Amino acid sequence: MAMSPDTPTATEAISTDDLVARAEAWMAADVDDADVAELRNLIAKTDHPTVAHLAVAELADRFSGTLQFGTAGLRGAMAAGPNRMNRAVVIAAAAGLGAFLTSELRTPRVVVGFDARHRSADFARDTAAVLVAAGAEVQLMPAPGPTPVLAFAVRHLSADAGVMVTASHNPAADNGYKVYLGGRVVADAGQGAQIVPPYDTRIAEEIARVGAAKDVPRAESGWTVLGPEITHEYHAAVATLHDGRPRTRLRIVTTSLHGVGGAALAHVLAEAGFADVVPVEEQADPDPDFPTVAFPNPEEPGAIDMALALAQDAHADLVIANDPDADRCAVAVVDPQYGTYQGAETASSQGWRMLHGDEVGMLLGWDAAERAASAGTGGTLACSIVSSRALAAIAARHGLEHATTLTGFKWISRTPGLVFGYEEALGYCVDPAHVRDKDGLSAAVAVAQLADRLAAQGRTLLDRLDDVARACGLHVTGQLSARYEDLARIESTMTSLREAPPSVLAGSPVNSVHDLAEGLNGLPPTDGVVLLTADDTRVIVRPSGTEPKVKCYIEVVAPVDPAASVAALSAARVAARERLAQVQADLRPVLGL
Repeated sequence: MAMSPDTPTATEAISTDDLVARAEAWMAADVDDADVAELRNLIAKTDHPTVAHLAVAELADRFSGTLQFGTAGLRGAMAAGPNRMNRAVVIAAAAGLGAFLTSELRTPRVVVGFDARHRSADFARDTAAVLVAAGAEVQLMPAPGPTPVLAFAVRHLSADAGVMVTASHNPAADNGYKVYLGGRVVADAGQGAQIVPPYDTRIAEEIARVGAAKDVPRAESGWTVLGPEITHEYHAAVATLHDGRPRTRLRIVTTSLHGVGGAALAHVLAEAGFADVVPVEEQADPDPDFPTVAFPNPEEPGAIDMALALAQDAHADLVIANDPDADRCAVAVVDPQYGTYQGAETASSQGWRMLHGDEVGMLLGWDAAERAASAGTGGTLACSIVSSRALAAIAARHGLEHATTLTGFKWISRTPGLVFGYEEALGYCVDPAHVRDKDGLSAAVAVAQLADRLAAQGRTLLDRLDDVARACGLHVTGQLSARYEDLARIESTMTSLREAPPSVLAGSPVNSVHDLAEGLNGLPPTDGVVLLTADDTRVIVRPSGTEPKVKCYIEVVAPVDPAASVAALSAARVAARERLAQVQADLRPVLGL
């Protein structure tokens, strides 16, 4: 299943005969008849004059390399071949994980979960069968469910490892494989978090030793299927976040974007006392084809348009959206500054907008800091390096510690003394005692409670953001990204940036350039570049860890008078957004846009 040392890379030319030979060898070792048939059909197309070039290109992509196992586990399109997600690749991954675990422990305990995507249940059962045959005690989740429930189960059941079969917010054609470690393997603050080095390398090395998928031992039984109690226990953990206050008549529109979080979100909000919750019915039930959205990612333009339209029609106060595996949480509100009130009336024209991930991070971070400061318990607020620097200011104002980590919750969630952690990509950890990962369901409860407490005072989430700006300065963030069909352009873009970074952004000189590959402020090396300008604008450019993109994370900072009026803050935001837009324009040539 792994690339041998003499395997050509995807950029090297491979003859059609060689590709067909590799495909034939793969089919002989495969375990899935449907995958074999699909691959044989693709091979047949290499002789068809009108589509041969497309078929050869597809074979080359599938057989010029392997789907790499790393700190993000596995993620890719579902199809036959070593560079795709399929049963053979999953069996190899499970065998490698099993070999690693049994080298550490006599009888490791593993809990396996899965979402409602195509083939997720098959991949989960294969994982259970391989791990049981390897000598592990395996507990299989009873039905498709949210990633946070699996992450909770790893800690709650004292499991040594957890596997979640999900591609999170990726397109319908994709699937993935996340690995958590805990129990007796990881006993520090990272217990129950996703893998980091050196664990990923050790597991990958074991995967590379796995032979033909059909030769990997698989048990026909022996794993335990958990009952609904595990979900009930997760719900009880979320209930510990309830503030116990009487509720206003806050009306909340919700969507799960055809994912597995709909029922769970409805339950945790109801348990928290929110009785006026209106789901987007067309998106409420799991559907692996995600028929109403181009990309089932709340960050993507248009993804929550149906929720915003329903909110406008229903006169709602708040929109909460989860991604398909419910580990992310998006929040939308009515912002009068964004209303145009011109032309056709739409939710956007009336001012409905999604809060940026950093804005929600500030809101939840301030809320968590207030509780920690009031309790006198201390603790640490943590965020990824590409998230807003506002969280550090919030921590300092409340006498708490702050930690900056590499991108990804595998790093954020293992921060010692963590009280709250977030990353700007809509990921929030509001209950690290129970879930050492981002959790879009508990975050939804936290946001709804905050909005409700403010509503009782005649205030809004936007008013609280004004409070944060007055106390910590105005931080306005945004992104620019480029999606590439040719993956080689990602590396060439980063190389070009390192060799010739921009000297001016939005009229302000670039005073410093830091290459994250050399490490920064004690962080491990990673692929990225940090640009800082004279007016304290910061840009971080890095390849995405889950998509074929290069992303620019932009932050504009402006001082604010602690007594600034709403009008003064509005003017400062307009100016900051204009500056951010100019930075985006200056960065477009850097990305080749």
